[in-house]
Amino acid sequence: MRINVNVNGAMLEAEVEPRLLLVHFIRETLGLTGTHWGCDTSNCGACTVLLDGEPVKSCTVLAVRADSHEVTTIEGLWSGTDLTPVQEGFHVEHGLQCGFCTPGMILTATEFLERNPDPTEAEIREAISGNLCRCTGYENIVKAVQWAARNGSAQEVGA
Repeated sequence: MRINVNVNGAMLEAEVEPRLLLVHFIRETLGLTGTHWGCDTSNCGACTVLLDGEPVKSCTVLAVRADSHEVTTIEGLWSGTDLTPVQEGFHVEHGLQCGFCTPGMILTATEFLERNPDPTEAEIREAISGNLCRCTGYENIVKAVQWAARNGSAQEVGA
């Protein structure tokens, strides 16, 4: 099937198999390897991307579902010069160790802060609950999101 999709602000046209998962389209067809492939069951959240601004686990979404839609990957947050507030928070608060879950966590947190710019700790924990981290124990990830809420506007993403 032929699809047209806006990926990180660029309109792309591609021929895809109807059964191709979005995660494989992003990684293998587009070469955007910041989206990680972890479980194929939507349990880990490492493959999280934004589809029309909403976090989705791309291991359970067919690429054809993205036809005529907008997909944002971790690469799409990069302005070319500055980190977003969430990325900076992960840096400042040491919100990562191995980095495998980090792209999905950052995309999830970015969308969450757009909806809720002044969250409680409990709200942050609930928002990231679909993204598993096997290294950090979540404490510094929560601190990173709190830092981003205090120090930067989520609307600055991509600015």
